[in-house]
Amino acid sequence: MTEKLTGQQVLDADLTDWRLMLRSLHARFATGDFATGLELAGRIGTAAEELNHHPDLDLRYRHLDVRLTSHDTGAVTGRDVDLARRISAAAAELGVSAAPAQVSFLELALDTADHSAIKPFWRAVLGYDDHPSSGDEIEDPGAARPTIWFQGTEAHDAPRQRWHLDVWVPHDVAERRLTDALAAGGTLVSDAEAPSFWVLADADGNKACICTWQDRG
Repeated sequence: MTEKLTGQQVLDADLTDWRLMLRSLHARFATGDFATGLELAGRIGTAAEELNHHPDLDLRYRHLDVRLTSHDTGAVTGRDVDLARRISAAAAELGVSAAPAQVSFLELALDTADHSAIKPFWRAVLGYDDHPSSGDEIEDPGAARPTIWFQGTEAHDAPRQRWHLDVWVPHDVAERRLTDALAAGGTLVSDAEAPSFWVLADADGNKACICTWQDRG
């Protein structure tokens, strides 16, 4: 149950309510009202205690977002798959449907030739921690704000862009998101790494990447 699962293994598990993004399983349940969301959150809490494996929950008025990952391995494992199935079953018992096309996950990427020189500053100014399994990332200890990772690049002077957005989406939503972005005035900078990620730019040249788990091992 503690073995790290590949993207294909997660896909083969046929978790129709869930999508894999950035080492985590994500689901959105369209509860429709706050009371139903609270009821579902309570049932999730019971299942989590039974398994001693706890998800991140984000309850809003009309939906409940759930994120599952095994923090000790920094990846999705069989424990997450097991709990995901139980959560889906609890939602079904309440007549709550999932909305997998609505889930997404944002991280911020900062280009740098030497992340060791700037990571301490961003860790301090944001109150972040080092990522436990990735030396080029820092994360919010409360898991409420985006992860920041430092992307290697050659040394260069401003004003060349250094920040860009990595927008993680379900693998079966990526091409639609790409089409919508291009129709909204964006341009395709590169699809050389697709379907792992596509690089897009707005009319001013500011870049964002649409990312999926595919072709990442």
